[in-house]
Amino acid sequence: MKFLRAYKSSAVLLASVAIGGLIGAVAGPKAAVVEPLGDLFLNLMFMIIVPLVFFSVTSAIGNMVSMKRLGKIMLTVFIIFTGTALLTAVISFIGALIINPTQGIDASAIRGLMTSTSEGAQTEQVSLLKQLVNTFTVSDFVSLFSRKNMLQLIVFSVGLGAAIAMVKEKAQPLAKLLDAGANVMMKLVDIIMYYAPIGLGCYFAAIVGQLGPQILQGYLKSFVLYLILSVIVYFGLFTLYAFIAGGREGIKAFWRNAAAPSITALATCSSAACIPVNLEYVRKMGVPMDIAETVIPLGANTHKDGSVIGGVLKVVFLFGLFGYNMTDISSVLSIIFTGFLVGAVMGAIPGGGMIGEMLIISVYGFPPEVLPIIAVISTIIDAPATLLNSTGNTVCSMMVTRFVEGRRKVTESLEIAS
Repeated sequence: MKFLRAYKSSAVLLASVAIGGLIGAVAGPKAAVVEPLGDLFLNLMFMIIVPLVFFSVTSAIGNMVSMKRLGKIMLTVFIIFTGTALLTAVISFIGALIINPTQGIDASAIRGLMTSTSEGAQTEQVSLLKQLVNTFTVSDFVSLFSRKNMLQLIVFSVGLGAAIAMVKEKAQPLAKLLDAGANVMMKLVDIIMYYAPIGLGCYFAAIVGQLGPQILQGYLKSFVLYLILSVIVYFGLFTLYAFIAGGREGIKAFWRNAAAPSITALATCSSAACIPVNLEYVRKMGVPMDIAETVIPLGANTHKDGSVIGGVLKVVFLFGLFGYNMTDISSVLSIIFTGFLVGAVMGAIPGGGMIGEMLIISVYGFPPEVLPIIAVISTIIDAPATLLNSTGNTVCSMMVTRFVEGRRKVTESLEIAS
């Protein structure tokens, strides 16, 4: 029953997309009559995205920074989380170049359907430094409250959250207000998501009716590619990380205790729900309690290698649909960085998946109508993504132990644990 509850919403959304796609394939262009019902869902999501980002990011950062942690542990955690996420992003991008999920899709047809202009496109040639300034800041506070400036809003929210944590007790009334706002906005998201099966179903009926079933083939390729990358990361990178942490004994300790955290991740489809099991089994991997209680809860929020892969695939998927060049150095770096940002950073925020998708649209100037297209990718990769997100934190806690305690201490801990 827990398994069914965990996947109920994903199954309903996938079923609605499949039914909508089938109706679109049968009805053809006539299916466009239901497109306004899909647009209604889009508009509802766009209405709440700015307050959702503001409340969620600010309250999440404010709460995280206020937690007591040793400086050495936190520095090591930051380096390892960042390094592993970037390595995953690079591998994901290479995989996407080898297996292009949008190959064979009529890109010109879908571009014709997206009537919105590229809102984030530069209208004039500017220097690199000027472009960076425009990317992360705005000249007027009011401009923050537009979904066109999503990254700038996140930067402001992170800064405000950090300031709240630094002020501490005096800022508690504001912190409680922001936390309440975040909870209210998430409840509003839950209410809107009751309409999601109808909205997404109608949207994809219209899309498939005008494009044909080729868009569904792109999703199948994306899912197959994700599974391949998941196998590489799960068996390849995790084994490498365990070796770095404790050599051959580290590999044995990790794989001897990885089954329970992995099965729990697949069964619950929730990184947060895996925290108790992960805490129990990382102790058997030789991780001291203070490191475990720091890395596992923090990683459940801020370190999600599975989501990094998803972020890269979403950007690559849209690049393919819109015919963007993915091989020049600026595109390569931007895709890797955006995938890292969407997966690793947005994981700290409730509803971060949707915020990450809006960030992609904002950064690259894609029309807002593409939001449901990449939202479906999040749904179909949910299970393997949770597996990588959650289990990856256990092996990362082993590496943190290695660099904080030293090789000898890790060996002694493994001997005691075994």
